[in-house]
Amino acid sequence: MDNFKALGNSLSSIGSQITPFASRTFQYTKEQLGQAEDKTQLPPDYIDLEKRVDALKQVHQKMLAVTSQYSHEAYDYPPNIKETFSDLGRTVSEKVQLLSAATTPAEAQAAFTAPPSAKPQPKTFSHAIARASLASSQLLHQQHTGAGEDPLATALEKYALASERVGEARLGQDAQIQSRYLAGWNTTLNTNLMFATRARKGVEKARLTLDSVKSRAKGTTWKIGNTSPRDDHGATDELSPEAQEEIEKAEDEFVTQTEEAVGVMKNVLDTPEPLRNLAELVAAQVEYHKKAYEILSELAPVIEGLQVEQEANYRKSRESAS
Repeated sequence: MDNFKALGNSLSSIGSQITPFASRTFQYTKEQLGQAEDKTQLPPDYIDLEKRVDALKQVHQKMLAVTSQYSHEAYDYPPNIKETFSDLGRTVSEKVQLLSAATTPAEAQAAFTAPPSAKPQPKTFSHAIARASLASSQLLHQQHTGAGEDPLATALEKYALASERVGEARLGQDAQIQSRYLAGWNTTLNTNLMFATRARKGVEKARLTLDSVKSRAKGTTWKIGNTSPRDDHGATDELSPEAQEEIEKAEDEFVTQTEEAVGVMKNVLDTPEPLRNLAELVAAQVEYHKKAYEILSELAPVIEGLQVEQEANYRKSRESAS
């Protein structure tokens, strides 16, 4: 007999633990099937806050889906080119220095294919242009037999150096965007908005608990067709003091959870961090494009000077030939 009594106490204890969850699940299922009556409505202002938070979450997801590419070095690296370990072994600047010290074609080739001095060079579009330009310059230098230097080879070498600088500026931009924009927006999405989601779940949990308590107090249950097991006799107009107390307790919890969620959502919506982070993104882009403009602006007149000189020599040679 004692064993049965202990088992009964144990089952009662388990039942007391799962009853709130079971009650909420039961209430949720009734609502989904259209069997719930007098569903507690959330305040219009609260619903508006939910919509704004949902919109802010979607904004973060859409923007991060694109801007997260700034975390990947090779996001603009051409997929159709194949560079060797030797190509990526040294910077363009290092190769130019080694080539300038070479006195024979063999030394130049050895300098160009010198073993790597550090980690492989970056795989960005500008770095790829730099390496291709320097390799092209070297090819022309090796085959040049006339007096002086090949102007196209000289121009390509200078373009290579400038492109590498542009590539380094791009890497600097990416680093700033990662630390000043991506980190902030990921924090907002994965922390602040997550807190808001958690708070909203607390409200929904409290609402389901409140409605399940009301339903239980009024004696309402499942309805099939037009029948109701307690349609006429189960429900009473008067609630017992115990039922009224349980309802008031659930109402207080619902109000508390709603107020907390409103505070959390307002904090997420009002924080200036997302806009500040976006300003940092734009600032990093401006700085990069400004540097790229300055680098190429320095290069352009040099290339133009080589081109003008080559055209003058070309016309002179044509005139001499005629």
